[in-house]
Amino acid sequence: MRNKLLIGFAILGILLAIGSAYISGIPAKPQPPAFKPASNPYAKGIYANGIIETVQTSGENINVYPEVPGTVVKISVTEGEHVKAGTPLFILDDSVQRSTTASAKAQIDVAKATYTSLKAQYSKQKASWALDPRSVSKDALDTAENAVKGAKANLELTQKQYEAASALLGRYAVKALSDGTVLSINTAVGSYISSQGVYSTYTQVFQPVMVLGNMKGDLAVRCYIDEILINRIPAPSEIEARMTIQGTDVNIPLKFVRIQPNVTPKIELSSQRTERVDVRVLPVIFSFEKQKGVSIYPGQLVDVYIGEKNSTPKK
Repeated sequence: MRNKLLIGFAILGILLAIGSAYISGIPAKPQPPAFKPASNPYAKGIYANGIIETVQTSGENINVYPEVPGTVVKISVTEGEHVKAGTPLFILDDSVQRSTTASAKAQIDVAKATYTSLKAQYSKQKASWALDPRSVSKDALDTAENAVKGAKANLELTQKQYEAASALLGRYAVKALSDGTVLSINTAVGSYISSQGVYSTYTQVFQPVMVLGNMKGDLAVRCYIDEILINRIPAPSEIEARMTIQGTDVNIPLKFVRIQPNVTPKIELSSQRTERVDVRVLPVIFSFEKQKGVSIYPGQLVDVYIGEKNSTPKK
């Protein structure tokens, strides 16, 4: 009886093994892609990585740095807020500079009083000398005149010092120099910042205190074309391009803006400043209209295909 049970279990194990092997050998049906991968819409199109940015006539986004170091005591704007030129962005602690300015202003009063006193003395001595040259020596008269000139020069100096101190005091309130949208605020009240910007806890590098851009109207995309593809770029008047947002099926036509005629190492998208880079790229800037229902922001990576107008579409 025992031998029959063992034989039965052995047969059952063999059947289970065969069944498991058969089931595991059935090929799994692949899941459909979450979105359609970007494809080249042109017969001879070239591919480029791109990054979204705000439209600027030159440069990239507006990086805001203070001209003087200090501790942030107030931030007057919020991220995403559109500001006008002259709008205060943030204020630094100016207590020391305010005292310096007040001291410079007090020095003006002292210098002015000294100048007025010496000028009055010189006027009296000059009037006495005019009546009777023997009443005042020529040496004393010249000394008084020189003292007045020195006091006047000192008054002008103190006024210049006060103007400089006042101008420097104004630098503690950082204002927007042009209209734009606040893209990011990288500091907080109580943080110390300098002309190098603010130190990031996460990236461990200095970055701008604020970044401004123009979010009203069109956006731009900066493409980086590999140096081996530069000779395949069509003439500027014939350039046509389309952009695909990564992770979506959204395909947007682009309008050529300009070529930045300076080939640089390909570190813009990876920020690997210390890594050896042998590939170089050419920046090409396009613009596009924002579409309803499409969420897209500066700094976002996109896929771009560049072709030639009136070229035969890829089949």
